[in-house]
Amino acid sequence: MDAIQLGAWEVGRHHPQLLTITLLCELYECIPKELGFADSVAQVTGAGSKLAPGIRPSPSTASAYADDPFDERVDAARRTVDRTLATSTVSASQLDRLDERILWARQQYVYTPPAPMLASLLDYLSEVSDLARDRQPATVQSKLSELTAVLSTLIADALMKLGKLARSRGWYDTALNAADDSGNRELRARVRAQAAMLPFYYGPIEAAVSLSRSARMIARGPSATGAFASAAEARARARLGDAEGAEEAIRYATAMFEQSGPGGADADAFSFPERRFLLYKSGTLTALGRTNQARQVQAQALEMYPAKTGIDPTLLNLEAAICLALDRCPAEACVLAGTIYLGVPPAHRTPIVEERARDVISSLVPQVRASRAAREFAEILALQPGEK
Repeated sequence: MDAIQLGAWEVGRHHPQLLTITLLCELYECIPKELGFADSVAQVTGAGSKLAPGIRPSPSTASAYADDPFDERVDAARRTVDRTLATSTVSASQLDRLDERILWARQQYVYTPPAPMLASLLDYLSEVSDLARDRQPATVQSKLSELTAVLSTLIADALMKLGKLARSRGWYDTALNAADDSGNRELRARVRAQAAMLPFYYGPIEAAVSLSRSARMIARGPSATGAFASAAEARARARLGDAEGAEEAIRYATAMFEQSGPGGADADAFSFPERRFLLYKSGTLTALGRTNQARQVQAQALEMYPAKTGIDPTLLNLEAAICLALDRCPAEACVLAGTIYLGVPPAHRTPIVEERARDVISSLVPQVRASRAAREFAEILALQPGEK
């Protein structure tokens, strides 16, 4: 007797021999109906037939052949449920292949511009949603919710980069719902930490602190996600002017990262490699005005990025320009920012890059914002996409 044979009996494709039924009833001291074999008895023996020769039924087994309409209804209901549980439109190998393809999309996302990436992400999500509409076993349904959360997070991030803020906010809500539905604690934390990016760049900054703090509390213990959440909280607190809170959070993030590592391959949008940790540390130190430390972190991080990458090196260089502005070097700050901004490939020169570039001008003291260098940089930012 094996799992395949038992499964065939359960769904009614085959019927066990009468001797097998009788032995099982004797072993478990129950009747065929309680094992779900009342129909099998009828199929094998016909009405009025006896048990296998040489086997004396127990009283409970003998009573199994008495008709009871309510018992039949109970058994029929259970068989219906069993058939539903046995029905699945997704095989294990199919789910593995889908997971591999989405992992590939996560790797592509690291360096692919957001606009073309959106189309691929939406195609994958449509496929996952089609599978999730049918009733699946709990483990499969949970995995589909995980994949939905991952894809929705990347879609939200791409929309944020493109400046489509309302749509990005809606997709982050969808990602949070899917992550919570999956029951995956680390994924729930990761999506919240990622969602904190939207209010960090576009406000309110307090929401970024709240989301990242919530992510850290959900993650618990040493993990790459815990390090990411803490680093995001540190950066947001620093921008709020909460120096003590930012320092505490970045210390915690450093400890978490040293204990856990990146939590995946470097080329994966859902990992947290050292260069990305340093990007968040740079943002924290820059916002706190610790420009010398920030420059050291920026230089260290920039050495770690491969030639084929996304906008993170641009953000680091723009933070270097902000450090120059804070150090009262307005001309150097604007020249560096303008050079970096114009050097970004057009497909990656999205509104989020422009938003961070404008922070360079905001970091200048008011009396020099009308300087020639500042005006020229502002004119660069004002150019139409085709003119840049």
